[in-house]
Amino acid sequence: MCFQCGTCTAGCPSGRRTSYRVRKLMRLAQLGQKDEIVGSEELWECSTCYTCVERCPRAVPIVDIIVALRNIAVSEKHIYDNHKKTAQNLYKLGHTVPNNDKIKALRKDLGLPENPPTVMANKKAMDEVVTLLKASGFDKIVE
Repeated sequence: MCFQCGTCTAGCPSGRRTSYRVRKLMRLAQLGQKDEIVGSEELWECSTCYTCVERCPRAVPIVDIIVALRNIAVSEKHIYDNHKKTAQNLYKLGHTVPNNDKIKALRKDLGLPENPPTVMANKKAMDEVVTLLKASGFDKIVE
């Protein structure tokens, strides 16, 4: 459906601050250039804000395509260390960002419990998250 009008790239907030060009990735996908896509840094520069999707005159599901391409990249072991650390945090903690001492102190100052009422405070729920992550094969990503 994409006819390379460039509207996606023109409206992309990530493209204003990086070398990211949505249009280029879409063209590479159209041409079947998988190897060039899965090894590129640009694939990871999309913030999934959906601005491109909202503006696309052909209603191309660009972010869905980017996510699918990222899934292919990860399945082929193309994953940056920072992304892997984020995945490891999710697997170990149930959150992508650890609840460190500074955050705990801020929560306490606000009159909140140190741990939010999520899987951090509920072992049974965390065990369920781990079960789901294992069932989906997510645990293999973080190894």
